[in-house]
Amino acid sequence: MMAPGLRKLALTIHVLSSVGWLGAVVSFLVLAVAGLTSTNPQLVRAAYLAMDLIGWFIIFPLSLASLLSGIVQALGTVWGLFRHYWVLIKLLITALASALLLLHLQPVTHMAGIASASDLSPAAMTGMRGQLVADAGAAVIALLVATVLSVYKPRGTTRWGRTRATAMQGPSIRR
Repeated sequence: MMAPGLRKLALTIHVLSSVGWLGAVVSFLVLAVAGLTSTNPQLVRAAYLAMDLIGWFIIFPLSLASLLSGIVQALGTVWGLFRHYWVLIKLLITALASALLLLHLQPVTHMAGIASASDLSPAAMTGMRGQLVADAGAAVIALLVATVLSVYKPRGTTRWGRTRATAMQGPSIRR
C-alpha cells in the first residue's frame, strides 16, 4: 500500500487528469458541433484546426495520464485492480476510450489537413463531420459513466476479489 502522502498525490493526479480529459472532450464536442453546423467557412476551418491541436496535445495525453494514474491508484490502495467490479469497469472504459481515441484522431487530423489547405464548404465532408460529433458525444457519455462509478463505487466484488478476501482471512475455526 502507498503511504498516505503518496496516495493523495496519486489520487490528485488521477482526478485532475480525468476531469481535464472530460473537460477537453466537451470542448472538442463544442468545436465539432460548430464545424458541422456553421455556415461560416472561417469558423469551420478554425474549428477543425483547433480540434486537431486539442486532440493530440490535450485529450490524448490526459487519457494516458488518467489510465496510468488510475492503475497506480488501484494497485496502491485497498481497492485493487481486479477486486471490485466498479474498478474493473472503469479500467475497461478508460483503456477502450484511450484506444478508440487513437483511431478517432486520424480523421480529425485528416479534416484539419483539408481545413488548412482550403476553406471547407458547408456541404463538404458532412458524413465525417457528423461522425466526429457522434464520437465526441459517445466519449463524453463514457467518461461521465466512469466519473459516476468513481463517486458512487457500487458494491460487488469480482470472483478474484472474493477469493483473495477469503484467503486473507485465513482458515476459520469452527466449534
